[in-house]
Amino acid sequence: MGKPTSFGRSISLRIIIIALLVLVLLIPISMVTGLIHERQQRSREVTAEVTAKWADTQQIGGIVLTLPYQKHWKDSDGKEQTSVSYVQLLPESLNIKGSLNPFERQRGIYKVILYVAEISYSGAFNLENLSKCGVPLGDMIWSDAFVSIGITDMRGINEAMLLNWNGNSYQLEPGVRQGCDLFDTGVSVPIAIEPAAAEQSVTPINFSFALDLNGSEAISFLPLGQITTAEMSSEWASPSFEGAFLPQTRSIDSNGFIASWKVLDFNRNYPQQWVGNIGGAKLDEVREYDFGVMLFSPIDQYSQSLRAVKYAILFVGLTFLIFFMVEVFNRRRIHPVQYLLVGLALCLFYVLLLSLSEHIAFAAAYVIAALACLVLITVYVGSALQSKVAALATAATLAGLYAFMYVLLSNEDYALLIGSVGLFVIMVAVMLLTRKVDWYRIELRQESAADAESSEPWDEPRDQLQE
Repeated sequence: MGKPTSFGRSISLRIIIIALLVLVLLIPISMVTGLIHERQQRSREVTAEVTAKWADTQQIGGIVLTLPYQKHWKDSDGKEQTSVSYVQLLPESLNIKGSLNPFERQRGIYKVILYVAEISYSGAFNLENLSKCGVPLGDMIWSDAFVSIGITDMRGINEAMLLNWNGNSYQLEPGVRQGCDLFDTGVSVPIAIEPAAAEQSVTPINFSFALDLNGSEAISFLPLGQITTAEMSSEWASPSFEGAFLPQTRSIDSNGFIASWKVLDFNRNYPQQWVGNIGGAKLDEVREYDFGVMLFSPIDQYSQSLRAVKYAILFVGLTFLIFFMVEVFNRRRIHPVQYLLVGLALCLFYVLLLSLSEHIAFAAAYVIAALACLVLITVYVGSALQSKVAALATAATLAGLYAFMYVLLSNEDYALLIGSVGLFVIMVAVMLLTRKVDWYRIELRQESAADAESSEPWDEPRDQLQE
């Protein structure tokens, strides 16, 4: 037999080398993490390609009444000048009701969530609020008034849009006219306002319009009304309510969801009317006060795989701990290469999990990958160590760890609690098993055994070897 190495003589040195091997295995673990991010990015690129041909997420803002007026001012010479400025008026009431019809479109192995939305708007404007702007009604250019509706992705419009304005029908036109900077894209149309009716401002101006709109993944609305109410329904059973306001009431079951919102002007930090352009940071603030729903995918294999990789070092460390205990109690030497091969097999589990989950359900992919690695490592340990006990101990440990990790992945809200309790139980078990071990005596005994084994020809006198 060969001369025992220092690794075989010292338990302390073995522990150091095992710890170094665990650190070395962080390299393939980080490579697996990078692979998951790469596949996740590819999924996002495919989603962007599909939505570029369908429609992106939609944010609908409407409706805004823009009224131009003659602005009088004096130049440096004291001469009176006039220019055109604009008053923006938001509706007194805004009611939204719609339904989402979602479906999945597949591109290769990737799935993209798309929808068709059918939405109806109704509400009323109160021209009495114009008096709050401080602009004389006599300076208003009533004939040039227009309304605008914001739609972030115009590719999603399926049908021509008609606006019912106080009993009159108007064909909405693409593009937002100069004078309304609240929307970058959308539709608008000139409307007729009688000066006499505006000056009396007794009867509200009622409006309504409908949208047949394509979109992807999410839809949101701007609460531009003094009182904004919204109700959305869909057959999608996994909604995620997004934005600055959560629904006041919601009902979610296997048949879909129904949610309703109510937002007051007191709930946001911009007025119902203003003069000139809102612009700048204030404009961004208006757009941030949106609310809506995201068609959330209940199983995202990439986020699940990333969460699983976070526990890789735990798997490696506990498996190596089992091997080390076999060395201590059964006096079997395990070479660092054997540690390394088992560690690489543990890392291979995450690659299998990622590749399988792109084609089948995540739970099925997890079971197949776990069983494959469990059988591989168990057979290898049993053959390499010629010990059924070591093989069974390794199999039981890995089976428990894989089951434990799946529980963590399935209970995101309680993952920290379950994980910390599980680690505490593992630590208790290890300390109970090793509480009576005399580590100094074991190390001295193994060093003595190693010295006895080393008393071979190379320890004989040099003259005898020459003979």
